[in-house]
Amino acid sequence: MDPSLIRKTGRRAMVIGISTFVMPLVLNLVLALILKKSLTMDPNLHKSLLWVASFQSNSSFHSIVCLLAELKLLNSELGRLAISSSMISGTCSWLWTTIVFTIKQSTEGKKEAVLLMFISVACLFIFVGFILQPMMLWMVRQTAHEKAVKESYVNAVFIMVLGCCLFGEILGQHFLFGPIILGMAVPDGPPLGSALINKLDCFVSSILLPLHFVFSGARIDLSLIHCRNVGIVEILALSAYLGKVIGTMLPSLYCKMPPADALCLGIIMSTQGIMDILILGGASQFQLIDQESYCIMVLSAAFFTGTISPIVKFLYQPSRRYIPYKRRTIQHARPNAELCMLACIYHQDHTPSIINLLQATNSSLQGPLFLYVVHLVELSGRAVPALIAHHPGRREPCQSDPIINAFRLYEKQNQGNVMVYPLTVISPYATVHDDVCALAADKMVSMVILPFHNLWTNHGAEGSNAVRAVNRNILRMAPCSVGILVDRYTMRYGSNRMLESKPFFTIGVIFLGGQDDREALAYASRMAKHPNVGLTVVRLVESGRQCRYSTDMDQDMEMIKEFRVDNINNARSDFQEEVVKDSVGLVTVIQKIENSFDLILVGRRHPSDSPLLMGLTEWNEYPELGFIADMLASSDATCKVPVLVVQQQSYVCEGMVDIPKHLNEDPSTVKVWPIS
Repeated sequence: MDPSLIRKTGRRAMVIGISTFVMPLVLNLVLALILKKSLTMDPNLHKSLLWVASFQSNSSFHSIVCLLAELKLLNSELGRLAISSSMISGTCSWLWTTIVFTIKQSTEGKKEAVLLMFISVACLFIFVGFILQPMMLWMVRQTAHEKAVKESYVNAVFIMVLGCCLFGEILGQHFLFGPIILGMAVPDGPPLGSALINKLDCFVSSILLPLHFVFSGARIDLSLIHCRNVGIVEILALSAYLGKVIGTMLPSLYCKMPPADALCLGIIMSTQGIMDILILGGASQFQLIDQESYCIMVLSAAFFTGTISPIVKFLYQPSRRYIPYKRRTIQHARPNAELCMLACIYHQDHTPSIINLLQATNSSLQGPLFLYVVHLVELSGRAVPALIAHHPGRREPCQSDPIINAFRLYEKQNQGNVMVYPLTVISPYATVHDDVCALAADKMVSMVILPFHNLWTNHGAEGSNAVRAVNRNILRMAPCSVGILVDRYTMRYGSNRMLESKPFFTIGVIFLGGQDDREALAYASRMAKHPNVGLTVVRLVESGRQCRYSTDMDQDMEMIKEFRVDNINNARSDFQEEVVKDSVGLVTVIQKIENSFDLILVGRRHPSDSPLLMGLTEWNEYPELGFIADMLASSDATCKVPVLVVQQQSYVCEGMVDIPKHLNEDPSTVKVWPIS
């Protein structure tokens, strides 16, 4: 948790957070007073009823973040608002609990001890903020240019943790009180925060945390529970649950949030988890609540939290925010107009390849290129995802600096023709595609460029399954066209101005037909207008074929005709037609031409039942590239030139475009959305 984000939360999140804390607390305390006066109950329950009402109204930032991570909603619009609001409500709940525990501990001795206890707690805050935090910031500065945090630094933080535990116990607080304050002072993210996560997460999450839940469950004695007391405590539990939902919904609806989203947010904000169980354990230890109430409250928290996840999954679909209602493709863009693209970077080694590809895109004063460069960083060492826009003139250093500087230089070299907007997205790889797709929809880009997950080095290919999963998710959900750039080393290790360093840059398009090949040809046609680019379109035609998909083939013929007419006087453009009868002939032709160009463009999806592709499906190493590109990019391929695999926008609304049924795509994975 980054406490500085509390100051940056908007007014809406602030109001929602405070309301989520105050509403259930007031409602539960009033209801508890009414129940104490109107009902006869067990003396122990009567004594602890106000505390039961109070602790059931608490909410926890940690529990809400864990739920959002489980539901893969951390970087959704609703998730971001829930995180900001839970910081406020969780901080209020934590301060309230600290005050209650402090007063309870101090009143067991002398009354004068209350002031001394609060002074001691303030001293702990000062010690952590002014001594321990500067030490950790010094560790971060010392590690800025190193690959890993020194082991001695990590051990020093562990000693700080043990010291804060001891100090918290001496104060009479829960032993976690000190480490929680220390944890908020630890610089989030790499290098120190992520190093601590790597050291502790597996051991804590897989061993210590399950053991703690076992011990907490072992403390539950069902023989102590009586039906009448269950009814009273559950009335308060339901009241707290409804209070949190209503306290969240009212300000959300006032801020013009859709009712369904407001309800989902209220349900998420009512989540309880490990921190709530720890607080209940401390309350039981300090005898604020009796053992029977503790057992009922733990079971109640487990029940309510267990029902939240399926309800939210049913009600909220984060992908709806980037449902396209317009064609976002290069083929359907206005000719000779501005082109808006989004390039994703996983590693700085991908930068030269992307820049060299964009140089061939033919930006000009009449048709400038608006480029959004997004550095995708995996969330580590912090709980909150972030979207950072890097404006010119900023001073604070970050891990994206080498990438930003390279694209700023590219923009400067093409001043007036190219506008670059660099961003950094810090998010879990499991859901980072939501950020990319939302940006693409918000900025109305025509194509997203992705680097292939394999990175070729002198030692062979190094692949990342996490990056591969991100690429596949973007292919499936993107509201525009997508291109995957497969570059073994030609564009990556060449000059950053490769197009100008060559006397002639040749581009080849392998055209079988279909919407993806048409999009590849549309992009290549724009490139062909560059004075230093030569374009060759190789159309592969099945010998003696009969027209089975007349509409799609008519569009192919129209596209080819348009290309030939536009380039009839262009000596740098060429059109070739190769007649093949089966997959053997297709492979032979591709192997003959694959190293004849500096760049190859090919569509991703083709009819899987075509005789030209028979047998190729059996050894498809990278399905996300399609049959043709897989031949060019597989581990045993002889192709040495970069390949751009193009997929035309397919995540569309019903009625906006028809998706050809013969495309090599599982129909269950293609969502067609009706226009509301």
